[in-house]
Amino acid sequence: MEEPDQQRRVRVRRYRFTAGREALVLRVPEVPDSQYGTYVWPCAVVLAQYLWASRGSLPGKRVLEVGAGVSLPGVLAAKCGAEVTLSDSEELPRCLQSCRRSCLLNGLSHVPVLGLTWGRVSPELLSLPPVDIILGSDIFFDPKDFEDILTTVYFLLEKNPHAQFWTTYQVRSADWSIEALLYKWKLRSIPIPLHSFGADKEHLASSSLPGRHTIEMMIISLAQADST
Repeated sequence: MEEPDQQRRVRVRRYRFTAGREALVLRVPEVPDSQYGTYVWPCAVVLAQYLWASRGSLPGKRVLEVGAGVSLPGVLAAKCGAEVTLSDSEELPRCLQSCRRSCLLNGLSHVPVLGLTWGRVSPELLSLPPVDIILGSDIFFDPKDFEDILTTVYFLLEKNPHAQFWTTYQVRSADWSIEALLYKWKLRSIPIPLHSFGADKEHLASSSLPGRHTIEMMIISLAQADST
């Protein structure tokens, strides 16, 4: 249970996704904290926009969000009919609490939240049900984590050969790249232009978060997997 002074620092932000007469408003709790998963980053809004643009294909899809934090993409997928599981590091209980808060605020108390740590083969990872889509927004933040992330992604794709990993990342350094690791783990990536799903704007989902940041999106799959 959180201490009262920390509880008071929780604020709720609203994100509104629209298309013609369709609209979806999500409520996301944020807690200013040194743990990055307790508030929304620009990449999460961009990935959520991609899911909104793909909402017609989401009903019934089995979706896992890794490094979910406040879980904006996963929550949107669940509201659009996907069967969603949210996860974050088992070593970061506040991030897992953020996942649960987001679910409760959006009427998704049934969505499971799991502790999954990148690079670790845990009972929770081994017992995951099949997935079609893995989500990750801004998880390629620290180069020391890159291989652990891709190790976990590879494990999940090996178990689900036709699944895809949808990920957005912020370009922070021209020297950071996962290309060599993709080759090592026999993974392939396809870049998704932001303009193709209406995310090439400074304001998105009634939010100025994307702003002038350089955000990229790609879909990662097994190199030998058949196209789906």
